[in-house]
Amino acid sequence: MLRAVADTHAVIWYIFGDSRLSTTAQNTIAQIASSGDQVAFSSITLAEIIYLSEKGRISPLTLERLLVSVDAIDAVLFEVPFNRQIAQALPLVNRSQVPDLPDRIIAATALLSGSTSELVEIAKSNYLV
Repeated sequence: MLRAVADTHAVIWYIFGDSRLSTTAQNTIAQIASSGDQVAFSSITLAEIIYLSEKGRISPLTLERLLVSVDAIDAVLFEVPFNRQIAQALPLVNRSQVPDLPDRIIAATALLSGSTSELVEIAKSNYLV
C-alpha cells in the first residue's frame, strides 16, 4: 500500500542517507517500510534527477541508484507515472503556494494516490502534510 508521496529532494536524500532529510521524514519513511508499505514518488522525479545531474548539482549516479532501489524486491520507493488524472488534478494545487511545476505534479500525485498519503518534504521544505 502506498502511504506517502515523496518529493524529488526527499527521494535523493533518502537513497543516499543524506542528513538533509528531516528527522520527521526519516521516521515516517522508516515506519512505512517496517509495515511493509511503500512511499511513492512521481515519475517527474526521474526527469528532475537527470536535470539536476546535468547541472552538476547532484551525483551522475543518482538515477542509477534510484532505479536499483525501486527494482529491489523489498523496495520502499514506488514510481507513480504522470498521467492525465494527475494533470487534471493540478488546478487543485494552489499555484501561489506551490509555484514550481514539478512540485505541483508531486502534490497532485499525493492528492490522487488513494492512500493515507502524507506528503514528504514537498516544495523543498521539511514538513509533512
